[in-house]
Amino acid sequence: MKELILVLEHPESERIFLKNLFFSLLFTLIFCSPALAQLRAGVAKMDITDREAGAVNDPLFAKAMVLDDGTTKMVIITLDVVAVEGIGPIPEGYMETVRTQIQKKLGIPPSNVLVNASHCHGIVRKDVDQLTLDAVFAASENMVKVKVGTGTGFENRIMENRRVYLKNGNQADMRRAYPFPPDEEIDKIGPIDTEIGILRVDKLNGENLAVVYNFAVHPIQGVPNGGNTADMIGFASKVIEDHMEGTMAFFLQGCGGDINPVSYKGVETPPDAEPLGNMLGLSVLNALKDIPSKKGNKIHLINETMELPMADFQSRIKALEEKQGTLVNSLRGTNVNLKTYIGLLNEHNYSAANPSAYAYRYMHEEMIGADGLRTWDEVNKNDMVNYQNNIYTMEELVRVNTNLALVKMHNELAQGETMLPVEILAVNIGDFIW
Repeated sequence: MKELILVLEHPESERIFLKNLFFSLLFTLIFCSPALAQLRAGVAKMDITDREAGAVNDPLFAKAMVLDDGTTKMVIITLDVVAVEGIGPIPEGYMETVRTQIQKKLGIPPSNVLVNASHCHGIVRKDVDQLTLDAVFAASENMVKVKVGTGTGFENRIMENRRVYLKNGNQADMRRAYPFPPDEEIDKIGPIDTEIGILRVDKLNGENLAVVYNFAVHPIQGVPNGGNTADMIGFASKVIEDHMEGTMAFFLQGCGGDINPVSYKGVETPPDAEPLGNMLGLSVLNALKDIPSKKGNKIHLINETMELPMADFQSRIKALEEKQGTLVNSLRGTNVNLKTYIGLLNEHNYSAANPSAYAYRYMHEEMIGADGLRTWDEVNKNDMVNYQNNIYTMEELVRVNTNLALVKMHNELAQGETMLPVEILAVNIGDFIW
């Protein structure tokens, strides 16, 4: 199945559609017969870091959990990568290879294999498919009887909504690829989801085997040395694993499309995902204290393939190209350049009443009936305004150019298709649904 990024053409109608879809799946899962069963689970992980791709800050992993309730078997695979195929280092054909080999060796159908990308921007080895299978097969050989518990945690310190609403009715998002709009243009910001969904998997003797945590965030903060990193999710999972001996932490991405790390656009200090990941990991640990586990849980799965309408890329491209032309044509000539603008800006900010000379010079001109300095100040002020407007226009032009290139890429990938085939996998274990 070809992977494309879905661009919402009508966000409100899409949200209503997805909400209805979610609740229909939720209803089906909840009212499945919860017959008692002895759940078994096994976990394993493999280091998939590409150590030939430059400096490495921390390792990237493929983690696998195999679950079996005596009737249904499934596999959860988590990867420290940006996406599963499409963009990033995961090769085309990865899903088919991994699912086919799992079915061949373990008898688990492809529909029961969930693969999650954390969405960090780590670089992994080219043999990531084989390393993933190694983790799955190792997990299947270490199955033990388990009991599970579910609950939620809370975290609101580490993320922010990158999409802002402008006073002119448009929207903008925070990306390091282009400048952010001026402060005076911002009207309001978007929400964040502070809930952490948690599934704990314990051995029957009470020892923890695994923790699955679901949270909505883009793990793209980076690290000070710029090295290869699993970002905040890698650090969060390490905190959990370091504080719970013998456990393995699995991250499942939530609706994190517009959720950036907090202060993502900051320039005062180097980006550092570790403190953010530490806070997320500690929030998971804090919630785990109040989550008991119990036996007798079955696995319920629903796997459906459906088609969703893609955005009208052609109309979007046309609108962006028209905006591009309008912005270019709005640029106006001015006497100042960057060097003289900065000098004038300092002068007018430091001494707004007398920016061009000593105060006594202005007094002298006023005494003799001259107004050369005042007139020149107004000329400079006007040039400064025009130059600043040109800067803002060019910043907006950068945003338009970047988004235009992105939409053109999606349009090329779509190859004229108007519908996108999407696989939806819903899982229920105990009270945990994702």
